[in-house]
Amino acid sequence: MVLRPRGRGRVGRRRHPFEGPPHPGGPSSFPPLRPRARAPVRPRACTSNFRPMTRSGIVTVVGKPNAGKSTLLNRLVGQKLAITSPKPQSTRDRVVGIVMQDDAQIVLLDTPGLLDPKYALQESMQSAAIKALEEADAIVYLIDGHEGEPVPLREAARLDRDPSAPVITVVNKSDLLTPAKREQLEQALPGAIFMSALTGEEVSGFLSLVAARLPESPFLYPEDEVSTQSVRFFVSEMIRETTLELLHEEIPYSIACEVEEYREGRSPHFIRAVIYVERESQKGMVVGARGSMIKKIGEKSRKKIESFVGEKV
Repeated sequence: MVLRPRGRGRVGRRRHPFEGPPHPGGPSSFPPLRPRARAPVRPRACTSNFRPMTRSGIVTVVGKPNAGKSTLLNRLVGQKLAITSPKPQSTRDRVVGIVMQDDAQIVLLDTPGLLDPKYALQESMQSAAIKALEEADAIVYLIDGHEGEPVPLREAARLDRDPSAPVITVVNKSDLLTPAKREQLEQALPGAIFMSALTGEEVSGFLSLVAARLPESPFLYPEDEVSTQSVRFFVSEMIRETTLELLHEEIPYSIACEVEEYREGRSPHFIRAVIYVERESQKGMVVGARGSMIKKIGEKSRKKIESFVGEKV
């Protein structure tokens, strides 16, 4: 069986809407159609408001550990999404933040620091950063201004070829640079943006430049969203961050946290989470004498989570 739209014959010929039924003895009984004369078209000024095409895309933020990627994400989004810690490589997986800038929607990906992986966890973190580079519409290569002249992104990320997306080089922590150091970096990195994610210096100009590099596109997400990740994800990250803050000398950054249960049907919200450590000997450090350390972790984490969700926990 062959399906055809109405108004088409067996051979697919569409009848003219004004074509009459065929006369038994000849052609249609309707007189032939003649086009009506048209009045000349006069151009008129358009008075309606014209809105330019929106822009939207994925912007991957990459750089070495402790370059300030998470601090930059939190500054741009306007609230804390990515954990920050003096410990290098505290970001395990990419964190997504959504920023609106005029008629552009910037989907930011905060990635683990670029490094030479030594074991399986670091290889997984490096893989997450490389995958985020491949998905990017634009790339922000964030550099710590105190580390001197950086290596090219291709070398830092150990890529086989240059990224296809445009790369914006940003020198972070510019508020701490001496005039001589800044001049040296300006000569080595022509076209780079100097800014401070901590103080907000030059952040507005940076956002405008990033938005201009994005392709014309409808917004990828609703305008009022700030992330694509679940509340459980951010809760587990806040607990992990608190553990690193309180035990930064004793516990390695590879500590992990998982939220096993989150009930938000009534106040206060109920959360049950598990903290994972690398070795059996580290359990006692997390628990503390008579549970004192795990109690501190719970109390400090609870304040962060309550501020984030706007409810008692």
